[in-house]
Amino acid sequence: MAWIATDFHGEMAREPEIVLYGAAASGSVAVEAAVTLLGTPFQLIEGETWSSEAARMRVGGQNAMRQVLTLVLPSGEIVTECAAILLWLADAHPDANLAPGSNDPLRAQFLRWMFFVSSAIYSLHWIKPDVSRIGAPQSARDEIVNSVHERIAFCWRVMEAQLSPSGYLLGDTLSVLDLYVAVISRFGPWRERFYQEAPNMTPVIKRVDEDPRLIGLWDRRFPSG
Repeated sequence: MAWIATDFHGEMAREPEIVLYGAAASGSVAVEAAVTLLGTPFQLIEGETWSSEAARMRVGGQNAMRQVLTLVLPSGEIVTECAAILLWLADAHPDANLAPGSNDPLRAQFLRWMFFVSSAIYSLHWIKPDVSRIGAPQSARDEIVNSVHERIAFCWRVMEAQLSPSGYLLGDTLSVLDLYVAVISRFGPWRERFYQEAPNMTPVIKRVDEDPRLIGLWDRRFPSG
């Protein structure tokens, strides 16, 4: 079990290896799932940067984008971007088999879909809290959010059409790609639409949901399902 500290005013039992700035119902939960499987000690500093200026200021010293998720390594080095952190964790712990190795025939498709989820799907959620980020008036927010959700649904269809899942999305071994999709598919347009657009991927993601090592994490970090 990973050691998690959210209260860092008291005395710590042992020094965490890494510090993660994250929030419930955010992309950081994919990283929390990975370190849970790895048993890697980490300190979690909570903050909903999309809704709290205090949280943005807290993380701003580590990430100029002032957003979660942000990982601080023991050396003080900063790693941002969910896909990058998941890849780093998997490659740093090759014995855990959370990613195909560099010589594995599945490596190219693994990288392809990790970055597809990051660039084609996850990145779109940045628009929704403040549509002025793309030059749109707030009066157009509902229309824009609906368009974003339709685009995400299209992207799930694209992924669905080009994957042939087995036990997991790529073969019979759980990878950080499975964790990534299990988290991002919980965001708008939400799981119901994901199940509709990606029926072949659905059993895999439900298997990840039901992994006994992760059920407690999912319940804590996505309390509304």
